[in-house]
Amino acid sequence: MDGSRDGGGAPGWGMGARRVAVLTGAGISTDSGIPDFRGPQGVWTRNPGAQQLFTYQAYVSDPAVRRRSWQARRDHPALRAEPNAAHRALAELASSAIDTWIITQNIDGLHQKAGTPAERVIEVHGTMFGVVCVSCGDRSPIAGALSRVEAGEEDPDCPRCGGILKSATVMFGQPLDPGVFARAEQAAQRCGLFLAIGSTLTVEPAASLCGVAVASGAALVIVNAGPTPYDGLATEVIREPIGTAVPRIARQLLG
Repeated sequence: MDGSRDGGGAPGWGMGARRVAVLTGAGISTDSGIPDFRGPQGVWTRNPGAQQLFTYQAYVSDPAVRRRSWQARRDHPALRAEPNAAHRALAELASSAIDTWIITQNIDGLHQKAGTPAERVIEVHGTMFGVVCVSCGDRSPIAGALSRVEAGEEDPDCPRCGGILKSATVMFGQPLDPGVFARAEQAAQRCGLFLAIGSTLTVEPAASLCGVAVASGAALVIVNAGPTPYDGLATEVIREPIGTAVPRIARQLLG
């Protein structure tokens, strides 16, 4: 169903929505200059081998992969990216009287940078702004490790125990943090409206939150350029560009 209608009134699925959960994927950040992964110009579309940098077993077993990963982190566009209109619209929604939770598959921190209260953002895949030691679990901001890379260290180790450092993100082959995902499931179960924005909905278990929300009685609205496996469950599927669709949806819900 095409949701390109305009106007100030909320569509049926948005009427009286008091609890909203939003799942965001890489597509919401492309307008901020951060490429997605699976789109036509996606990181893995253009360079399938790049996925190795995000695979836990390859990372911990191969120093060459770690060296490449640290160079990629140092040059990551998210370090300099600014929130776009969609991030700002969701921040306005999360700061309103509508009980709003942002569940994000992204690691770029742009929801918080846009003004969404940090306690309202559930980062199911972690954050690129921290590092963690795979041996002792010590955590610290990534800035310190990147400074060491700038100074010439190709694969900085843990200053506490000498173990392997990685970004505080969930790599392929790593389980999600069960406590974080439990919070995401609770948000999906309690909402009356579930928005899935800029996600191909192919990465599980995050995508399964769409089904959790629908099973709990919520309306599912998908905003994505291409088809997803959950389109058949959706009350509405919106193909309009995210940068215009999300601000309009936020205005309608707030209006």
